[in-house]
Amino acid sequence: MDIPSVKKTTIRAIGNSAGATIPKVLLEKYNFHEGDTVFLLETENGILLSPYDPDFETSMGFYQEASKMYRNALKELAK
Repeated sequence: MDIPSVKKTTIRAIGNSAGATIPKVLLEKYNFHEGDTVFLLETENGILLSPYDPDFETSMGFYQEASKMYRNALKELAK
């Protein structure tokens, strides 16, 4: 089991909000870029920062169910 590395940052005022800086090494490692949307997921161990939208996975599940149910109709429409 890999032990996660720990990086320290500071929460700073940004206008009427607050933000934390992300070290460059982590930005590069996880392919984050300025302007990217990220999601904060609350876990029992704290906050998880992720580029993956949890609602997207739910939506894809609905799509997969519907595509199985209407497989023949979708094949006909694709012609």
